[in-house]
Amino acid sequence: MKVEREEFEREKNYLNKTVSLVRKKISKLGQELYDDDSKVLEFKKLIWDTHAEMDPTEMRNMMAESDLQVTIMQSKGNYLQRLFRVQNKPYFGSIRFKDNEGEEDIYIGITHIEDKLNYYVHDWRSPICSMFYDFETGPAYYKAPAGIIKGEITRKRQYIIEDAELKNIFDNDLNISDSLLQKVLAEESSDKMKNIVNTIQEEQNKVIRNTKDKNLIVEGIAGSGKTSVALHRIAFLLYRIPNLTSNNVVVFTPNKVFSEYISNVLPELGEENTYDMTFYDLLCQNINEYKDIENFTDFISRYYKDNISDYNLIKYKQSDEIINDIDDYINNLLTKVKFTNKLEYDDFIEVDIDELNNMLTYKYKNFPLFERIKEISKRIASNNYKGSIKNASSIEKKLKELLNIKLDLKVIFNDFYNSNYFKYKHKEKVNDKYLYYEDACIFLYIKSLLVGFNTNHVIKQIVIDEAQDYNKLQYLIIKKTFKTSNYTILGDTNQTINPYYKYNSLEELTSIFDSSKYITLTKTYRSTGKIIDYTNKILGLSHVTSIRNDKASDIIFRNNVTKNDFLTDINNLKNTSKSIAIITKNDKEAEDVYNLLKDNTDIVLIDGFSHIKRDLVVVPSYIAKGLEFDSVIIYTDIDNKYQEKDKYLYYVACTRAQHNLIIYNNDK
Repeated sequence: MKVEREEFEREKNYLNKTVSLVRKKISKLGQELYDDDSKVLEFKKLIWDTHAEMDPTEMRNMMAESDLQVTIMQSKGNYLQRLFRVQNKPYFGSIRFKDNEGEEDIYIGITHIEDKLNYYVHDWRSPICSMFYDFETGPAYYKAPAGIIKGEITRKRQYIIEDAELKNIFDNDLNISDSLLQKVLAEESSDKMKNIVNTIQEEQNKVIRNTKDKNLIVEGIAGSGKTSVALHRIAFLLYRIPNLTSNNVVVFTPNKVFSEYISNVLPELGEENTYDMTFYDLLCQNINEYKDIENFTDFISRYYKDNISDYNLIKYKQSDEIINDIDDYINNLLTKVKFTNKLEYDDFIEVDIDELNNMLTYKYKNFPLFERIKEISKRIASNNYKGSIKNASSIEKKLKELLNIKLDLKVIFNDFYNSNYFKYKHKEKVNDKYLYYEDACIFLYIKSLLVGFNTNHVIKQIVIDEAQDYNKLQYLIIKKTFKTSNYTILGDTNQTINPYYKYNSLEELTSIFDSSKYITLTKTYRSTGKIIDYTNKILGLSHVTSIRNDKASDIIFRNNVTKNDFLTDINNLKNTSKSIAIITKNDKEAEDVYNLLKDNTDIVLIDGFSHIKRDLVVVPSYIAKGLEFDSVIIYTDIDNKYQEKDKYLYYVACTRAQHNLIIYNNDK
C-alpha cells in the first residue's frame, strides 16, 4: 500500500530522532566505559595495596564488588556494540497495536533503543514483537510476563533504510507475497549467510520462539531456511533464558566451510558466536588410541569414488541394528569379567579373590568397567595407606593383570568384530593406527560404555544441522555426552548424502530425545519455480513450491562439454550473478575442473577446510550442502552420471541454485 507524502515525512522525522538518540547513546556509553575502566583499575589497585590488612570476609566482599563492576562494564560494552551495528538502520518494521490501554506504534529492530523508559525501538525477540511475525492486521495477542494481552493490529509496516536514510515504506501483512520478502529473495547471495530477522515467516517464528518443548526436531524442505531459523532461535534463547550465554551453546555443522558461511549471523543479531563443531571433532576429542581418524567428507567420498570393498559391511556398521549388537556384546563381557587370583601388593597388602569379585560385581557395579577398577584401587589404597590414594595407580595396574580379560580398548573393539555378536559374515581386524569413520563411531561408543561418557554439563543448548546425515548411534553418543542439554535438531531426509543410512522421517528421532516436538517447514525461499519443478522430479516430490515471483530462467542442459563451454557459461552468468558454483559429484572431479579452469578464471576449490569465497567456486556435492549460490553448474564426467542410487546427492546439488541452473553431462 502506498504511503502518503505527509506520512512519509512523519516517518522520516521519527527515523532522524531515533538515529540521533542512538548516536548520543554511543557517545555517552563510550565515555562511561572509559571512566568505568579507570575506576576498576583504581579499585583493583586499592585491593592489592590493602589486601594484607583485610580479613577474609572483607577480601571476599571487595572481590565480589570488583567482579560486579566488571560484569556491568561487559554489559555496557555489549550494548554499545549492538548500538554501533544498528546506528544506520535502527529498525526494520513496526506495528500499530490497539488494546484496552490505547493505541501505540511498536517499532521493531535488532536491539532495543529507549530514553528514560520511552521505547523508540523494541528488540525483535521481546514478547510484544512476536505479533509482527504471527499475525496479519486484525485481532492479535502476545504473551507478556503478566499474562496474555489481547488487542488489534491496525497497521503493519516495513522499512527500507540505508545509511540512516529512509528509502521506502511498505504497508502490508508480511505474507509470502510480501514486497520486502520478494525484494530480499531477489538479492544476490554473498560469501556469508545473512540474518532474516526482517522477513521471518510465521512457520519459522513458531520454531524460533518455542520455549515450551525441551527438544525440537525440525524437518524442512530444501531452501526453507532451516539453518537461519536455528541461528535466530539461538539468538532468541540467549535473550529469553536467564544466565544463558554463547559459551553454553554448541552448533554441530557438517564441515568447516559451512561453519564459516554462517559465522556472521549471530554477530549481526547482536550476539557472540557460539561454539561450533563437527561430529568428527567429537571423535577426535574423545579418541586418543588411534593416530588418525577419517572425517565425514572422506567417508562419503570413498563411496562416490567407488573406493569401498564391501558396501553391505559398512551399511551394517552404520545401522540401528549394530547398537543392540554392541550393547549385547558389552553386557556379556561385563557378566563374564572377574578376578582370577587374589591381590598381593607391597608385601603387606592382601585382598582375597572373593572380596575383589564382590567389589567388581556388586559394590561398584554402577561404574563403567574401567572406572570400577580405578575405584577398587582407590579403596584398597585408602584402606592401607591411612587414607592416601597415591599408590592407587600401581594397584590398578596389578588388578588389571588379575582379570580374566585384557582391559585394552583396541583388543576389546577387535574382539567385537570377530565375535558372534557382530552379525556379519565378514570378520576383520582394524588397522592399528587409522580408523575409518564408520569404525570410529563404533569404537567411541564401545569406549564410552566401558570408560564412561566424557560428559559436558557446561553446554545447555545443542543445535544439530543437517540432521539426516547422523545415524542413531551418533545421536546416542551426542546425547550421553551432553546429558543436560536441550536440543534443536534440523534436517531434511530428502537431502541425505550418507549412502549407507536413510531415515523415513526425522520424526524417528523422537524415540531418542524425550519431551520433543516434531515440526515441519514446508515453504521454500531459495530457488525459482523452474528449478524447484525440476528438483521435484528428481525425487518424485509434489509438495514443494516456490514462493519467488521473479522471472525464472530455463534450466540449460549440455552434453560432451568442453573447456570453452565452461568459460562461455561462466562469463554469461557473471553478468547477473555474484556467486557461481560448479558442483561436481566427487572431489576428484572437483580437482580436475579446478585444474582445467584455474589459468583462465579466478576460481577457488573448496575442499571442506578452505575459506569460502563464493564469486566462483568448484565444490564436491557433499561439501556444498547447506550453501546456496546465485547460479550453479552441475558437472560430472561423461561416464560418471548421477544414477538412481545417487538421486539424493543429485537433489542436494541442484537445490543449491537460487536463480540459474546449468547441467552438464546428465541427460534432461
